[in-house]
Amino acid sequence: MPNMSFDFSNKVVLVTGASEGIGAVTARLFAQHGADVAIAARRPDKLEQAAEKIRSTGRRCVAIPTDVTEPAAVKAMIDGVLQAFGRLDILINNAGGSVRSSLRKMTPEIWQRGRALNLDSAAYCTMEAGRHFLERKAGVIVNLSSVAGITGTMGEVPYSSGKAGIQMFTRVAAAEWGPHGVRVNCVAPGMTLTEGMQGRVDSGFYKLDQVSARFPLRRPGTCEEVAYAVLFFASEYASYITGQTLAVDGGPPIAGFTD
Repeated sequence: MPNMSFDFSNKVVLVTGASEGIGAVTARLFAQHGADVAIAARRPDKLEQAAEKIRSTGRRCVAIPTDVTEPAAVKAMIDGVLQAFGRLDILINNAGGSVRSSLRKMTPEIWQRGRALNLDSAAYCTMEAGRHFLERKAGVIVNLSSVAGITGTMGEVPYSSGKAGIQMFTRVAAAEWGPHGVRVNCVAPGMTLTEGMQGRVDSGFYKLDQVSARFPLRRPGTCEEVAYAVLFFASEYASYITGQTLAVDGGPPIAGFTD
C-alpha cells in the first residue's frame, strides 16, 4: 500500500475496538501520519500490546480499557482522552463483532447483544464525543459498518441489522451536525483478512479460494486497505464529503452471464 500524503499532525484520534484487526491497524496508521492516538477495547492485555506498537512510531498513545456497550464506561473513556490530550479531533467507531443467529433461533438476548455491540456502542461514543465536537464546531467521525449492512447475510440477523443501522445513523448524524462543522461518514468492509478471519481459514471453517470466487477481485481485503479508506474520510481530502458509506469489499458479487 503506498504511503499516502495524509497529514494528521496536531490531531488527536480515538479508535475503538483497537486491540487487533482493522482497529489496531487504523490506529497505527494514524500515528504513522502524525496523530496522537487513544485506543479502546475490552481486553487490557491485548490493548496495551497494540499501544506499544503505536508508541514505537514516536507518537503518543493512551490505552483505555472500555466496554463501549456501557454508557457510563463510554463517558469515562471520552473524559480520559480529554484529560490525556486536552482535545479530541477524530472519532473512529470501529468496535463491533459478529453475532450469529438465524431469525428462527434468535432470542431477545441475542438480538440485544448484536444491537448493543454493533449499533448502540457507536451511538454512545458519538453522543459523548459530539458534546466536545459541537462545542468546538469541528470534528470528524468515521463509523465502521460492513457489507452485511448493505446486502444482508443469512444466519447473521443481529449483525446485519446492526450494521445497516449504523449506516442510517451516519446519514442522520451528518445531516444534523454538518451545520456545526462536524463530518460523519461510514466505511463498510467486506471479507477482510483479520487475525480472526485467518484463524477461521487455518481451521478450515472458511475455504478462502471458494469464498473469494464470489468477488470480482477474487481475494479478501487487508486491514490496511480498509484502514486507508478510514484515513481518507478523516482527512482534508474528504472535507466536502459527509453522510456517505463507502464499501471496501472487492466489488459486488453480481450474478448473470459473461462473454
